[in-house]
Amino acid sequence: MELQQRVNAFAKLGHFLSQFTKTPNDADIDKALIDGFAHQLKLAQENNGWFTKNNLDFAIQSWTDCLTHSNLSQWANNYNFNAIETKTIAIIMAGNIPLVGFHDFLSVLISGHKVIVKQSSNDKHLLPYLAKYLEYVEPGFKEKIAFTEDKLEDYDAVIATGSNNTARYFEYYFKDKPSIIRKNRNSIAILTGNETDEQLSDLSDDIFTYYGLGCRNVSKLYVPEDYNFDAFFNAVFKWKDIINESKYANNYDYNKAVYIMSEFDMLENGFLMIKEDKSFGSPIATVFYEKYKDVFTLKEQLESEKENIQCIVANGFNAEEILFGQTQEPKLWDYADNVDTVDFLLKL
Repeated sequence: MELQQRVNAFAKLGHFLSQFTKTPNDADIDKALIDGFAHQLKLAQENNGWFTKNNLDFAIQSWTDCLTHSNLSQWANNYNFNAIETKTIAIIMAGNIPLVGFHDFLSVLISGHKVIVKQSSNDKHLLPYLAKYLEYVEPGFKEKIAFTEDKLEDYDAVIATGSNNTARYFEYYFKDKPSIIRKNRNSIAILTGNETDEQLSDLSDDIFTYYGLGCRNVSKLYVPEDYNFDAFFNAVFKWKDIINESKYANNYDYNKAVYIMSEFDMLENGFLMIKEDKSFGSPIATVFYEKYKDVFTLKEQLESEKENIQCIVANGFNAEEILFGQTQEPKLWDYADNVDTVDFLLKL
């Protein structure tokens, strides 16, 4: 397949996904194909209590927005695919949010390689169907895509995502193969006390989307020593109904009980707890915060911790910052851990 064929196929996939958004594009797509994916969405929701309809809808809308001819071409034009030697790439996927491994899957195939996917049991229904749709619109993909639940064999490189513990296992197990090994990372927000209500409201989306389960979700705030949380709590109140979701509520109740029994100081509003803590990864229904004295010292501190940070949400803090409310809307060229996956794949 030529690059343009691959781009066209993924653009068609984006058009297919648009049928499951609030503003579906008119398309001559076989109703049986649409019904088939609707069934997979239902199975995904039944199989994983965190994959609510809202979270599935958000993931589908996000990929619909990304998979356009314009975006795919702009992304692909940054690379030279002409001299590629086809390899087989194994991908070990996480399952914390819907289709979390899709960007790796896309990167491998857009590069012209073959892919073997080992999915998480928490997110096993959606990607195989989308892969079949790709093969339907571009038969050249039929020899390029495989899924396995067994031991990985006959591959040339690997992309694996897991916890810090599993990452150590991956690094040992795949030490003889070219690899990208992703560990735990979390996202943070830098507040000054001068944020607008709109910015703080947008920040709440960075915190609560996907229940905070993604590495791009803000799990920690850095605030001035005299910071008043009243404006923050007022702004996040639009997410109050999240406490009606049983899995979230169970985590909220459990973590609150632990904090109370441990006599930890915290602030809470009935659906979110704020706790002062130097750690990055906060439990569900909790956001950690840490106070800073001055921006210069904070920049030095965060530079030393950059291996633990996925996104920095701020306004005027540094060149890499992300605007409030934008963490869950990455572009195709926004790579996890700032590791250019396509560049890695083209150099194999």
